Amino acid sequence: MPIENAVLLAVNGTLMRGLELNHHLTAVGAAFVAETQTAPLYRLWSIADRHPAMLRVSEDGHAIALEVWTVPPAGLCQILQQEPPGLCIGKVLLSDGREILGVLGEPFLCQGQRDITAWGGWRAYRAQRL
Repeated sequence: MPIENAVLLAVNGTLMRGLELNHHLTAVGAAFVAETQTAPLYRLWSIADRHPAMLRVSEDGHAIALEVWTVPPAGLCQILQQEPPGLCIGKVLLSDGREILGVLGEPFLCQGQRDITAWGGWRAYRAQRL
């Protein structure tokens, strides 16, 4: 059933299906739409191996795996308030050319953290750690 006035939200880390904070999406009535990836304009960092932070960069960007969800507008603020410090909502360019809202990291958060862009996404990075 479509969510009235739904907002599309791209998530790239612990909000994804089966991961630690996915219940923050489902608790507000969000619905999974698709797995996809960004345009090749982003880099990804592991923040103390607890969650990722994605930034759009001006050079040496790559495509990052993510999920798209529909979120009721009222739930968007609640989700953002529950995100770890330093994560924010911004516009994300998808590989198909659409630009939608998504979870991004503030630049200060990534300083001194491990760049995990080469893995192409949070799930792939976590899988290599197991």
